[in-house]
This record gives sequence, C-alpha cells and structure tokens, in this order.
Amino acid sequence: MIWRKAAIFGASGGIGAALVETLAAAGTLVLAGSRSGEVPTGANIAPFTFDLTDEASIAAAVLPWKGSPPDLVIVASGVLTLPNGTGPERSHRHIEADAMTQMLQLNTVGPALVAKHVLPLFPRDEPAIFAALSARVGSIGDNCIGGWHSYRASKAALNMLIRNFAIEMGRTHKQASIVGLHPGTVDTALSEPFQNNLPEGQLTLAVEAAANLLSVLKDLGSENSGDVIDWNGERVPE
Repeated sequence: MIWRKAAIFGASGGIGAALVETLAAAGTLVLAGSRSGEVPTGANIAPFTFDLTDEASIAAAVLPWKGSPPDLVIVASGVLTLPNGTGPERSHRHIEADAMTQMLQLNTVGPALVAKHVLPLFPRDEPAIFAALSARVGSIGDNCIGGWHSYRASKAALNMLIRNFAIEMGRTHKQASIVGLHPGTVDTALSEPFQNNLPEGQLTLAVEAAANLLSVLKDLGSENSGDVIDWNGERVPE
C-alpha cells in the first residue's frame, strides 16, 4: 500500500525525519511538521509548523487539509528526558510535579490534541490511519521492574486515549484505524543517554525503525484499531 498523502507530526526528530524521507521516496506526498520548521527537504515534502503545547497552532496547521486530508497521520513526537535534563525517575522519591506535568503535556496531551483536530477530517467511507508513537513501558501488564514513573504514566495514558479514540471512531468510520506504535530502542537523541548497557543488536537505526513501522502499518486493518503494536507487528499487552 502506498499512501496518497501522509502527515508526520514531529518530523525534525530521528524517527519522524526517517518516516518523512521513506514515505516521500515511495511517492507519498508528505506534510512534515515540526516546531522549529527544520524538517527534511526534497520532492514530495511540504513543511508545516506546529507546537504540541499550543492547541491553536495545531488547529491552524490542519485547517488547510480540510477537503483533502491525509490518509496516514503519525504523531512521531515524544520526550523521555526534559530539556532541562530531568530524566526518568528511578524512584517515587524523585517525582516532581512540574516534571510530571511537562511529560504528560508532551507525551499525552499533545498527541490527543492532534487527534482532536485531525480525526474529524477523515472520510467516513475510506481507509485512514492515525498512529502515535508509544512505548512498551507504557504497558501495565508488561511492567515488571517499575521506575520511570512519569514516562510510563504518560505512555499508559496515551494508550488509553488511543483505545478511546478507536471506539469512538469505530461508530462512524468503519475503515479507520487508530493505533499506538512501539518502535523499539532506536538510535536517536531520545534514547542516547540510555544506550550504554543495551545488549548487542538491540539498538535500531532510525531509517530501519521507520521501515519497520511503515511495514506494520501497511498490514493494519480496522480490526487492529485501539491496539498498541510493536515494530515486529506484535500486539503490546495492555
């Protein structure tokens, strides 16, 4: 399947940029969005700007898509370490209200606002996909070691919203798929501080991660809507 038009929110990040380049090379018109405006350039790529913390900017970005919306939307943004260097908490004693609020804003509220403004654009009688990068550590059933409280909580909340949106859209958009994606551990700025102790072969290049995720998306149907799926096509436990 080759998508006619795709929109990537977070196109300046490692995975986002790789998704843009891979889709554009396959002939898809790609709307590439970032806060800074720094996104890949080339044929089939149209940049736009948005800010996950500013709903008005999201609404303004998607307004021109009405009437000809993308049939693939991926929110490829996310944060594990905050700009001030605050990283995942290893103990409940390290939880800080401001840091947790920022993590939820960027990993949960932001993608939800994108969905709020994008999902109404999807046609009711055609296939369309909305995907957001999630993480296996957001799985409650798969959590055996604890820690990383704010990050886990933000992704678990995102996964719940994905399920909610899937149920809601399933009532009116029978061919739509709303999913979360776990890309694995990818060689990007997000994972860089935590790569030292990874087992050999566990770190994936961004271009490989993008190819894996797009391969998964090509095989999706509406029966998968509401699930979180990993880079290998396996459903992540709730």
